[in-house]
Amino acid sequence: MPSAPARENLTRFAWLSIAAALATIALKFGAYVLTGSVGLLSDAAESVVNLVAAFVALIALHVAAQPADEDHQFGHSKAEYFSAAVEGVMIFVAAIFILWTSVQRFLAPEELDNVGPGLGISVAASALNGIVAIVLMRAGRKHNSITLVADGKHLMTDVWTSAGVVVGVLLVVVTGWLRLDPIIAFLVGCNIIWTGWHLVRESVDGLMDHAPSAECRADIQKIIDEFTAREGGALKIHGVRARVAGHVNHVAFHVLVPGTWTVREGHDLLEEIEGRFHDHFGHIVVDTHLEPIEDPRSYDAPQWENATPAPD
Repeated sequence: MPSAPARENLTRFAWLSIAAALATIALKFGAYVLTGSVGLLSDAAESVVNLVAAFVALIALHVAAQPADEDHQFGHSKAEYFSAAVEGVMIFVAAIFILWTSVQRFLAPEELDNVGPGLGISVAASALNGIVAIVLMRAGRKHNSITLVADGKHLMTDVWTSAGVVVGVLLVVVTGWLRLDPIIAFLVGCNIIWTGWHLVRESVDGLMDHAPSAECRADIQKIIDEFTAREGGALKIHGVRARVAGHVNHVAFHVLVPGTWTVREGHDLLEEIEGRFHDHFGHIVVDTHLEPIEDPRSYDAPQWENATPAPD
């Protein structure tokens, strides 16, 4: 069985996220100190979560890049799911802080100061987060990294959160209704909880070896159909199963060939099939099993609803 392909070291993106988090924390807390807005404080609190999440991502990406060893013979790719789970939990912690602070400020509203400079700083921090978020999400999709995608999505959520906070603070200035500021902060906290729940659910799903996307499964079936159609009925493939483990896709299936084929002929065919999968997917582990097509026992493998039936 081929081993999991080596993971490219992606820690440079985690360092980028750490640098962005440090910069935005300084900017957003500065905006809060200038204005006294609890909405801006909630925005700054989420940036602290970004910093913790970035450090966790750094560790996870470093572990995921390690090759398979004697104790982890299938590699370390699932380490990335722990990063997303920790980030989700940290988001919940930040949300609780934001909700508690917003309720206190709602009960005892305060005037806002230096709104113009404070909002200007907040907008600059959001622009920085937006740029880094796009970089992380593109890298995550390119390298099939749930850690980078999760970190990028979280930063993009932070951008939209900041936009809502800025609008809310502006409305406070225009309307003079001070309680609007904590209301906006409360809504920000609810939105952060939703983001955290989504990340935790996605991480648990990944640890349970979920199937790849519908698009990926369609590509798998397309490659299988290419070979079965080419051999004109002399070749059948069934028992197809696929799962995702971090950045690596896994697919396993049984290949049924005429019993008169030599071992060399069967081996050459499996090498060709596996090579086709590697050419198309890159990071994928292909596990094949060769069986004689005439033997009813060859059809005992787990099958999808469209699997080839055993011969009479």
